[in-house]
Amino acid sequence: MAKSPIQDYLQALHARFSDLNEGKVADYIPELKLADPAWFGICIATPDGHVYEVGDCNQPFTIQSVSKPLTYGLALEQHGEAEVLGKIGVEPSGDAFNAISLRPQSGTPLNPLINAGAIAACSLIAGERMEDKLASILETFSRYAGRQLDIDRTVYQSESDTGHRNRAIGWMLRNFSVIESDPTATLETYFQQCSIRVTCRDLAIMSATLANGGVNPITGQRAIPEKFVANVLSVMATCGMYDASGDWLYRTGLPAKSGVGGGIMAVQPGRLGIAVFSPRLDTQGNSVRGLAVCHALTSELGLHLFDASQRAVPAIRRAATRRSVKSNRRRTQQANDYLLSVGKKLRVYHLHGALSFAAIEPIVRTMTLESVSAEVFIVNLKLVQGIDRAAANFLTAIRTELTGLGKLFIFTEAGACWQPLIDAGVDREAFFSDDDFALEYGENRILADRFPNPPLGSHTPLSQCELFLGLSAQQLAWVDQHLAVRTYNKGHNIITAGQASNELFVLTAGAAMVSIPTQDGVARLDAFSSGTTFGEVAFLDRSPRSANVTALSAATCRVLTREAFDALDSEAPAIKIHLLSKLADRLTTILRQNGRELAALK
Repeated sequence: MAKSPIQDYLQALHARFSDLNEGKVADYIPELKLADPAWFGICIATPDGHVYEVGDCNQPFTIQSVSKPLTYGLALEQHGEAEVLGKIGVEPSGDAFNAISLRPQSGTPLNPLINAGAIAACSLIAGERMEDKLASILETFSRYAGRQLDIDRTVYQSESDTGHRNRAIGWMLRNFSVIESDPTATLETYFQQCSIRVTCRDLAIMSATLANGGVNPITGQRAIPEKFVANVLSVMATCGMYDASGDWLYRTGLPAKSGVGGGIMAVQPGRLGIAVFSPRLDTQGNSVRGLAVCHALTSELGLHLFDASQRAVPAIRRAATRRSVKSNRRRTQQANDYLLSVGKKLRVYHLHGALSFAAIEPIVRTMTLESVSAEVFIVNLKLVQGIDRAAANFLTAIRTELTGLGKLFIFTEAGACWQPLIDAGVDREAFFSDDDFALEYGENRILADRFPNPPLGSHTPLSQCELFLGLSAQQLAWVDQHLAVRTYNKGHNIITAGQASNELFVLTAGAAMVSIPTQDGVARLDAFSSGTTFGEVAFLDRSPRSANVTALSAATCRVLTREAFDALDSEAPAIKIHLLSKLADRLTTILRQNGRELAALK
């Protein structure tokens, strides 16, 4: 299977920032200072449940303040927006995470992501006892993560033993009746909430759950009602990075939350969940490597939500294999049967919309997985409105990877995407004007080993021509005597539109093309290889020729005139029955193929 260029990118990103050793591990909670400052993980999860991870993504650490928006969402679910807003504001404080930021008149915390607001949110969780509150929080967090989470009891005890400032905040909230009873149970719940053990992978899936409207993309479980997801993401966007929240939003445009355990969780709504873990913190309590990675991801992958070039994420509009689509090149029945039998070796993708990283990621992932069996990849870009640098780079990278594995990767109808892909390093030879030529090229690639091209100037014997397969030697001798021989130079018309249809053609050498004139030149409708028959429809219904047939190379045809065809009634009726049967099979094949293509379009 091909290597994922997205995984390669994350590996390179991890290597780029592994030597960034600024900041220090949190030490105001004694247990936190035991963390290894070298730990470093990067994880991205998609709304359909795929996870990319590099580094220490399975290293457990405590969630700390990344827990705050999730508990706030639970409070909204249990009490509704109006009641929660009466207890906790949503204004950025501009203060440090442990500042005592309360409104002077009401004593309510400015937002739920500073300690005062988070403690107030804990007080709203249903249950009088600490055990009841904690059980509800753990159950919710576990739905976000898609696995059962637990408490790091050592860290909890350390938090509780040193949480004097938070206890003071709790009693101040009690003084203003924000907390309506003894705050001890709430405070202990808060300390344990911050001590929940997670991994970088857990945070990415939690983030992807928010990106997915509150539904865990792996388990399918709902972690938060969809109507409250926007509330949670809004406070994460404006307040999630403490007194660095403004700079964060300006640089990344992503709702996010950090914790002093070294984790950062960021969300691109509807598109991605991002998590970074590294314990070295800056003076504002945010992971130094985490900030650097998220800034790089946003800049290099175009993730900023307020980027005017970002549009709705497109999907693959249509994906098909050679079993449902084919070129207009008419081949022998043997070649067609072989192509049908190995149809999954050739894959066609029609893309649409604006291609950003989030849009291209599932496409690159699909190609990576399908590279196990596929040999030819055709990507149609006709309905793509635009492509950003990151998307062009990843399409180029997966093409390079697949080409290195001996696969064929080509583009059709590239339009405005042509120049960005060229700039990203795609060869000009990779572009085709339409699917038909690309499909023919891909089919030729698949057929090359089994049906090599005949030597220049060679002829296909009548016994191997599709119209005459199954005739006896005596019957073939009769046919040979009654077929005219005609030769054509490259570019000459074999059939001209409007002519009377008194002849049936069997191509025994060279190649030919059916076309009609258009405003831009000509449009190819069909193409023939040596051994195939053409002109049969008009020949059977006696209608005038509807298109031109032109020799694509020096060509030789055996021609059955209407007079010879009619003479078969009396001279060789068995041969006529055979020919009519073959022609009927051919027309049936055309109808079935058209039906498959129409069904695929739906």
